[in-house]
Amino acid sequence: MMHETLERWGSQRAFILAVTGAAVGLGNIWRFPYITGENGGAAFLLLYVAFVALLGLPVMMAEIMIGRAGRRSPMQSLLQLANQAGATPHWRWLGWFGGVTVFLILSFYSVVSGWSIEYLVESVNGDFVGSTPAEIGAGFDAFLADPLRMTFNHTLFLLLTMSVVAAGVANGLEKLNNLMMPLLYLLLLVLVGYAATTDGFGTALAWLFRPDLSAVTPLVVMHAMGHAFFTLAVGACALMAYGAYMPDHQSLPRAAVAVAALDVTVALLAGIAIFSVVFSQGIDPGEGPGLMFVTLPIAFAELPWGQLWLGLFFLLLLMATWTSSINLAEPMVAGLQGVGLKRGQAAALVGVAVWLVGLLSVFSFSSLAEVHWIAGMNFFELVTTVPTELFLPVGGLLIAIFAAWVMPRDIALRALDAGPTGYRVWRTVVRYVSIPLTLVVLFSTLI
Repeated sequence: MMHETLERWGSQRAFILAVTGAAVGLGNIWRFPYITGENGGAAFLLLYVAFVALLGLPVMMAEIMIGRAGRRSPMQSLLQLANQAGATPHWRWLGWFGGVTVFLILSFYSVVSGWSIEYLVESVNGDFVGSTPAEIGAGFDAFLADPLRMTFNHTLFLLLTMSVVAAGVANGLEKLNNLMMPLLYLLLLVLVGYAATTDGFGTALAWLFRPDLSAVTPLVVMHAMGHAFFTLAVGACALMAYGAYMPDHQSLPRAAVAVAALDVTVALLAGIAIFSVVFSQGIDPGEGPGLMFVTLPIAFAELPWGQLWLGLFFLLLLMATWTSSINLAEPMVAGLQGVGLKRGQAAALVGVAVWLVGLLSVFSFSSLAEVHWIAGMNFFELVTTVPTELFLPVGGLLIAIFAAWVMPRDIALRALDAGPTGYRVWRTVVRYVSIPLTLVVLFSTLI
């Protein structure tokens, strides 16, 4: 028997902050700067914003809409709505596929988020003061090669995450988001203010906002599309779980647009702050995943009270990744609750399973570094690539098809809450823009 969830976000603002908290995290502050650096700067940024508008935002609305209409766990919502439409019950397996996707993503997300814990401690201790760029880079490499420190931070971060998920929607997720999201934006504005005083500020703005279209390649297009899904947290049924808790009288399109705008704003602010430092220090912007963990300590080491500011930055980075990881864990916990487990039991089970798989990422920088799984990638490289650039678009495609072609029109119309005209516009965009574009990019990804 499938029972409707009784939990709800306390207000419309709480829902927007919760979904923004889900979307804002490593994708904006860690992954966006380095993937932009590796893919040509402004050309990638232009494609990324376009894909957010044409793919990410419409599919985000579809995913939240399904959860809002079903008011159950993702698998149960999909099954119920498929039954009401007279469609195959196999649609429920999309919820399972989403669960596998978020499971794999959370397994590496927790490891990378543990890096911010390490850097928070080192910043508070003043370890970066007086260090040269070479020493900071060598310190980061030494940390990655130390499986004990990596495992400790991975464990601590998962405990933080699952304790909030176990506390529930109102007492856990909502309270954390209401506190952390405003602080994150405040700090990013301060960082951009500092960036404006550096020699690299003008160069960073030109590099981010003056596109060189010759830099656009099929690979850059693929990365931009994959990142649009990754940064908005769509395609894995996680927002479906959040949609199940959405207040009854709230405009879904307005909320989704607000979330997308807030999410892209964080990425841009982080990019401006980080690349200003990169160009000021003469560092290669295509340095890769370690970009933020090498360049920011260099920047703050030169600032008055730099130790304090750097510690605060990594504290709030930790909070941003914390809210996102909760979003990744929630649909798995909700799914286990749907089969009879209590929330605390479900959270513990998910946490232990994610922790074990995360150890493969931990050891990918030491004893498993040369163990290649597919296409010459070790486990960390594999799990940071395939789920984000393949599974999320596949999940987003299936979610879009279900919402725009399978769901009964009257149920979808009520859940979207945009009026008949708004619904027709959304459905037209999803059917004839979002779905075909996703198919094209998925095809190029597979090729």
